[in-house]
Amino acid sequence: MSLDIQDLFRRARVLPVVSIESVNDAVPLAKALLAGGLNAIEVTLRTTAGLACIEAIAAVVPDMAVGAGTVLSPADLRAVAAAGAQFALSPGATPELLVAARTSPIPFVPGVASASEVMAVLAAGLTTMKLFPAAILGGPAWLKALHGPLGQAMFCPTGGVSLDNAHAYLAEPNVLCVGGTWIAPSDLIAAGDWPAITARAAAAASALSA
Repeated sequence: MSLDIQDLFRRARVLPVVSIESVNDAVPLAKALLAGGLNAIEVTLRTTAGLACIEAIAAVVPDMAVGAGTVLSPADLRAVAAAGAQFALSPGATPELLVAARTSPIPFVPGVASASEVMAVLAAGLTTMKLFPAAILGGPAWLKALHGPLGQAMFCPTGGVSLDNAHAYLAEPNVLCVGGTWIAPSDLIAAGDWPAITARAAAAASALSA
């Protein structure tokens, strides 16, 4: 049975967005986030290790729902599904990706930045979207404005989201969760500072729990 992406996002509340340079850091990172109370992660394909990191987390840390970010093509979508990703996200939405999403074995969450893009994604049969870059586009005010005419669209805003402003996003009825890099920034991952990442995850889990 296909993963219910809206249910997963709604329960997660916050989705750490991570870029991992070494596959050796993937499992310790996932375990550090779990220890802090977060059980979903977006591993981007911005690094050459991204795909291998997804595979490692999926194989070794089954309690972590691992998603793939920066999915830019149908080939990327197929590759992350084969690696064990449970869902995939993109900063945008090409016609080719929207077609590929129809037969994808995992949920695809396209990125949007305008009302027209939201309408195109809805027309493709998808209702869960990534608002990116959220802060630059108008943040919670943008989401509030879209809710009236396009209330069936549900969002995971990312880009400029922090612990300080996450509540404002989550207060909007069309926001399922927020995504951000502040919980596990690249410098802490590279340093292997897992206690610091666990502490950040715990702070987010406590502050943003429903």
